[in-house]
Amino acid sequence: MKLFSGTISTLEGALNYSSLKQKVISQNIANVDTPGYKAKDVSFKETLNEAVAGSQKAYRTDVRHYDFKTNSTPNGIVSQRNVSYNHSGNSVDIDKEMSDLATNQIYYNALVDRMSGKLSSLQNVLKGGR
Repeated sequence: MKLFSGTISTLEGALNYSSLKQKVISQNIANVDTPGYKAKDVSFKETLNEAVAGSQKAYRTDVRHYDFKTNSTPNGIVSQRNVSYNHSGNSVDIDKEMSDLATNQIYYNALVDRMSGKLSSLQNVLKGGR
């Protein structure tokens, strides 16, 4: 959805990232007692680093801008943590997962609030300021 600026599409991508992170955290919490389960994590930083290191060129308006790959996923990369916290080989730390869950919820709520404000502004413009 590309309206007057890239703000709405940027917020949409951030909401997709937050949704993916929520799913991964939920999977980790659901498998807290599963022997041999390796906790997963979502990292947008890895996606950004891959894009910066990519060889394909993107449209740049200035020579100081980074080159990005066009085929990378904007939502982040799901990766496994290879550490073991208990004798069964499970790497889920429930305290960390609950903390990540709360952090992600705050992030998601802030994004939804911003998206709501943006759409409210557009609605106000369409009504002619009334």
